[in-house]
Amino acid sequence: MTTGNRMLTAKKYKQQGFALLETLIAIVVLMIGLLAVLATFAMAVGNTTAVQNDSIARQKAAEAVESIYTARQTGQITFDKIQNQGAGNGIFKVGFTAMTDAGPDGLDNTGDDVPAVAIRLPGPSGVIKNTTEDVLVDLGNFTRQVQIANVPGNPNIRQITVSVRYPVPQGWYKTYQVQSLIASYR
Repeated sequence: MTTGNRMLTAKKYKQQGFALLETLIAIVVLMIGLLAVLATFAMAVGNTTAVQNDSIARQKAAEAVESIYTARQTGQITFDKIQNQGAGNGIFKVGFTAMTDAGPDGLDNTGDDVPAVAIRLPGPSGVIKNTTEDVLVDLGNFTRQVQIANVPGNPNIRQITVSVRYPVPQGWYKTYQVQSLIASYR
């Protein structure tokens, strides 16, 4: 072979196109990009559920505080009963308890509570239709605590702290808390 033929043969081998290794690298880069997009989508769906649970926790905590105010303002209970059990004539359970609905007394976390009814949310149409299309959220994983403490130096004011807790997919609990003060005066 002459030198000219060798150079021609060498040029043919350099101009072969993509090698198998280059194609594999391109596929790996593409897959990493697709997995990142998929992970973002999964996180968005998870956040939607978290926002829904946050809203339910906020609603249930506010309901408990409002029921105490209403009972106090209407004279249904006396200021002495607005305490946890074991403190004076307190009627509110101590510690986190399973989520319940108020019983005949209209107060959450007292001895006469009834099992919680699932919350009905709108389905795909965005409207509650009272059909199977609606989404029912079971409150079996939610717990609530009502803590009532005397304010130091003022026996006529108590601090109410309502905490609602529920598990999140990461394996820990998320807690939503509402705090308020209530006075012995109507």
